[in-house]
Amino acid sequence: QLQLVESGGGLVQPGGSLRLSCAASGFTLDYYAIGWFRQAPGKEREGVSCISRNGGTTNYADSVKGRFTLSRDNAKNTVYLQMNSLEPEDTAIYYCAKHSVGYCSDSVSSYGYWGQGTQVTVSS
Repeated sequence: QLQLVESGGGLVQPGGSLRLSCAASGFTLDYYAIGWFRQAPGKEREGVSCISRNGGTTNYADSVKGRFTLSRDNAKNTVYLQMNSLEPEDTAIYYCAKHSVGYCSDSVSSYGYWGQGTQVTVSS
């Protein structure tokens, strides 16, 4: 029953925008910190952003600060990642994940549940 499903990926031009969704089922999303990660071909999975339990804080990687915005819609049990001013370097598979508790962490191993990922490709 526990599941995270990402959606909203696709092909966009540099400078464009994309909104990713992470829909949760089987648990109350608001009780946990939710992180977004991405993995490009040949590279390790890296943290992009995270929102803490009850929306207390949000964190962003330096590479996406000012361009990406993370938000939580508790009524829909969904977390969104709004991506603006996209660059080719943003091309990757994007994953959302549930932390074991309510605070954010940069450690991939701290997140016990992962979605299947959604592909984001930024190309001219």
